This record gives sequence, structure tokens and C-alpha cells, in this order.
Amino acid sequence: MASQLLGLAEESGLSPGESELAVNPFDGLPFSSRYYELLEQRRALPIWAARFIFLEQLESSPSGVVLVSGEPGSGKSTQIPQWCAEFALARGFQKGRVTVTQPYPLAALSLALQVADEMDLTLGHEVGYSIPQEDCTGPHTLLRFCWDRLLLQELASARGTGDWDVLVLDEAQERGPGSCPTPTYMDTVPADRVEVACQAVLELCRKETPGDVLVYLPSEEEISLCCESLSREVGTLAIQGPPPRVMPLHPGHGQAVQAVYEDTHSGARKVVVTHWLADFSFSLPSIRHVIDSGLELRSVYNPQIRAESQVLRPISKCQAEARQLRARGTTPGSCLCLYPKSFQELEAPPLTQPRVCEENLSPLVLLLKRRQIAEPGDCHFLDRPAPEALMQALEDLDYLAALDDNGDLSDLGVILSEFPLPPELAKALLASCEFDCVDEMLTLAAMLTASPGFTHPPLCAEEAALRRALEHADGDHSSLIQVYEAFIQNGADKAWCQARGLNWAALCQAQKLRGELLELMQQIELPLSQPAFGSEKNRRDLQKALLSGYFLKVAQDIDGTGNYLLLTHKHVAQLSPHCCYRSRRAPARPPPWVLYHNFSISKDNCLSIVSEIQPQMLVELAPPYFLSNLPPSESRDFLNQLREEMADSSTENESSSTQEFAHACVLQ
Repeated sequence: MASQLLGLAEESGLSPGESELAVNPFDGLPFSSRYYELLEQRRALPIWAARFIFLEQLESSPSGVVLVSGEPGSGKSTQIPQWCAEFALARGFQKGRVTVTQPYPLAALSLALQVADEMDLTLGHEVGYSIPQEDCTGPHTLLRFCWDRLLLQELASARGTGDWDVLVLDEAQERGPGSCPTPTYMDTVPADRVEVACQAVLELCRKETPGDVLVYLPSEEEISLCCESLSREVGTLAIQGPPPRVMPLHPGHGQAVQAVYEDTHSGARKVVVTHWLADFSFSLPSIRHVIDSGLELRSVYNPQIRAESQVLRPISKCQAEARQLRARGTTPGSCLCLYPKSFQELEAPPLTQPRVCEENLSPLVLLLKRRQIAEPGDCHFLDRPAPEALMQALEDLDYLAALDDNGDLSDLGVILSEFPLPPELAKALLASCEFDCVDEMLTLAAMLTASPGFTHPPLCAEEAALRRALEHADGDHSSLIQVYEAFIQNGADKAWCQARGLNWAALCQAQKLRGELLELMQQIELPLSQPAFGSEKNRRDLQKALLSGYFLKVAQDIDGTGNYLLLTHKHVAQLSPHCCYRSRRAPARPPPWVLYHNFSISKDNCLSIVSEIQPQMLVELAPPYFLSNLPPSESRDFLNQLREEMADSSTENESSSTQEFAHACVLQ
């Protein structure tokens, strides 16, 4: 087998002069000229020297585990999956395919695009990817790049088989420094990062120094501002050749990933503006210049208050070194750090904080329970999350009735684990089967999972009026449904979205996800319902379905001015400026009780995606022990008093019905 592997490796490394009849072993077609161009670039990668050693280790390792460590940009993420595909092909597709996990969906997409190009194969056939809202694979896919959380979901599902020859866990290694251009540091942290970064890019373009440019900024908002500014300026530069191409790279512009790797022969310089996401499995060999802000804006989940906070913080020393390495190459490069060297030495942590320590663990714990791997507290995490985070996740799953009295998954919990959704959203979708509003809840689940629907605040009065026409009187949740319905009725038209400041790509993602969720519900034989959006009954039913999953996210206006006390803790928040209740012209009292989708701790502590509810409905649908366990507040006292009154009223009605029935029997 080892000789067979090495023979295949040698065959796929032929040059045009070595064999004019060489064919691609993966599809049986002759190699294109582009394959040989890329092959020369691949052979220049540092990882290439370890190719045969890796294949031998993969074949002969007693444990079946091969650990590879190397510097960022050495070619690990692109070359090792191809070598593993050669390994699987040599074994005759005995089990299935090679699956490569990535920590972020955009990383899986970008690597699939690049590797398919290098292997001279069609994306979606022999090489594919699986990310939320998009499965670009087929029956003959041998090499698949997959978001790691999606792979866990597949393994937890009854449909998951784990049929692969090789599983590659990428980004598991620690990064170390390597040879790279000596970075240039600024004397002070600039007040306007975007402006300074733009000027640095323009200066590189004026000097016409060869090579593409990679700009790191903290947030998607700053990326957009930078791209808008550069797009206005680059066309006025007095340079030879075509003007530079400015490209944003972040999840909100997932469709731009392919453009980053395409158009390699136009001669136009690429300026890729991105954030921390490009620290993971992103590689563009033509990058020669890096401009690094040294900061990142990350969402960090606080389990004690069930809220995310937007944290602007220094990147780790490990990240800084990895970014500097992006600028290395055969031609001289440069790295401009928009911060003093002392800033990195004194304030930057050594390593990046693991994701598992900064996110809501409820989905992960649900999957662990489904696989019966171990009790979450006994799992051997590479980086153990805080005990209170695990406890909060277990408590939330218990409130959602996903756990039984023994702490194992209930029948409901098993069904919840089938859905690629947060547990509370999956519970609301299941509840919609009971309340006959599945069609509307499918739309809402897709819209809540996709990227934000609005790209920016209204730019003019006309755009504001068009957007206001899409708002629904019942709140943001119904507004999202109305936006989606209008999007479909207008043929998913991109110009229609742009006129209203809507995110066309996000709406397209929602359309795909809705279809996937509908197909999943049909597979597990859940009851569906006909569309009824707009009727009074549907309005009440949709509120009930939402409250069945989101009773943990309810707040009361404590003073009539829009200061909302969150029930699960004593934080006070305000409605987001984008909330439909805030954008209405006529002055109106804020809703007394609301259900919210997100609470983000920021300078104004905002509740986003908000709809009015009735407290009687909350008492009816929330578990009684949840209401009893709420922290002391006037809101809790009111709800418990309301529960007693509703119980007494129910008892009186039952007693009255019994007496009427007995009286009717006597008359007969």
C-alpha cells in the first residue's frame, strides 16, 4: 500500500514535459495548463518537502493518528487534505471520503475553492464543502471541507454515519513565529484606524510595489467603511495598469470569497480587507503586504446573565506573529502594525482564547448528550470551559424539557438535536407543529439564523419609507416574516433589496436554510401546516410557539419609558435603534412586556429583534419551576401572582362545569 500511495503521489506531481498524456486520477480527464502553473507554486511551499514522509506515516501509523505542526502559510491547510485524498483514492474508496474540519464556515468555503482549483477538479463534484445554509457536495465527493460544528451535528444525528477514510482536524496546532519581513510599528495607536489603514494602502499603490495587500481591522463595520473609502480613491490613482480591486472578506460577504481567489491574470492588485476570521485557514500566495490594526471585536457570551458582549481587545501575540508571516514570499514584502511595539508586548495575551470558553454551550452540550460521550463535566476538553457555563447550559436544556429526570436526553431533546439550530429556536419550531404555524415559523427560523437582514441604517428618506413599509405592527419577528415574503414575491431581486437597504446575500441564505429545515421536518415526519400569516389566530399561535422556546428571554418595561428589566437577571436594557417600535413616527408607549432574540452588552445594552407578548401567555407556556426560580423582582412576583389567579380561575371553571353537568344529568 505504501508503494501504491507513493506511485499515486508521483503521478499527480508530473510536469507537462514529464508526461503529455497525464490524466487526473480523480476524474480521468487530462490535466489543464493551470494545474501545472499551480503545481509549481505548490512545490515551492515549505510543507511540500514533507509530502512523502506524511503519506508513509498516514499508511503505517499504528494509532492511525498523524500530528502535523508547521508555520502559518506553510501550506498545511491546502496540501495535507489533497494528500489525504490521494490516500483515500489508493485505498479504493473503501469507506467514503476525506472530511476536513474548519473552525469557521468561511474558512471551509475558501479552502474548498482553492483546493478544487489546485486539484483541477470541479467544485461540488470531487471536492466540496458543507457549511450552514449550503451543502456543495455530491455522491462522488471524495474531499469535503466542513464547519466543525456541522460535523458534530451530523454525528449526533441519527443520519450521521461518519463514513470517511480520513478525518483532518485543522487549526488544532499552536502557531509559532517564522521568517517574515521585519514589522514597522507606529509610535501611537491612531485615533482613526480606518483612515490610517486606507492611507497606507494608497501609499503602497502609488509606489507600485508588487504584491497583494491584506488589511486587518477589528469589525465588519470598519471593514465596510474601509472598502467604501478605498473604492472611491483607487480609481483616481495615477498608476500603470488597472486600478486595485478592493475586496471585503467576512461572513456577511461570503459571496466575495470566490472573487478573492479568481481573476489571477488581470494584473490588478488585490486589496483584501478582513478581520480575525482570516487568521484561520486563509491563504493567498500573492499577499506581500500586511496592514494590521492589532485589535479584534469578538462576541463573548456571559453565562451568568445569558448575554453576549462585544469586546474590543488586542489580538494575541500568536495572532500578531501569524499575520506578519502572511507577508513573506520570494519578493520583499512589508508589515505595518497600527500600534506601538509596547502595545503588543504589554497588552496582548500569548495565545488566542479558545472558542469553547467564550460561547453559549447549550448547543454543544445537547450534541454531547445525544452522542452519550460523557457527562459534560467529565469530558476531556483541550481547554475546559468555566463550570458555570456548563451548569447554565444544562439548566437551560432542562427548562426546555430536553432532559429527563436522570439528566439524559428526553424524547423531545433527541428531536431538538436533529435541527441545526440553537435549542431554544428548535423548540419554538417544534412548538409550531402544535400551534399550527409551521409555515411562518420555518421562515422566522431561517431569518433568525441567517446574517442580519439590514446592511445599514436608512441612507435617505426614500429608503426609510420603503423599509418602514415592510414593518409589521406585531413587532420585529413578524416584520422578518413580512420582509422574507416580500423578498420572494419580488423574485429575490437584488436591486429590490438594495433600494431598501436589505442584505440580499442574507436573504438568499435564509431561503436555502428554510428549504433545508422543511426537508428535515418532512424526513422526521413532523406535521406541517398551511400558510396563514396575517390572521388573528395565526398571530396568537406564532406568539405561543415563540414563547415555548424563548421564555428565557422576556423583559418588562419597569417605568413606562422603555427601560426593560430582564427576568432572568436584574439587568436593565433598552430597545435597539433598529427595532420597529423605535422607528415608528407616532409617539407611542413602549410595549409593557417583550420577547427578545438577543441581548448584547454594549454602551447602551440593547435588546434586538423584539416583539410584544402578553404575560398571561408566558405564565401558560413557561415551566412553573422556571417562574419560581427567577431572581426576586416585582416582575417575578407579578407573574407568580398571575399564575395563582389563573390556576384558581381554572379550578372554578372546572367546578362550574362539573355542577352544570350534574344538573343536566338530574334533569334527564
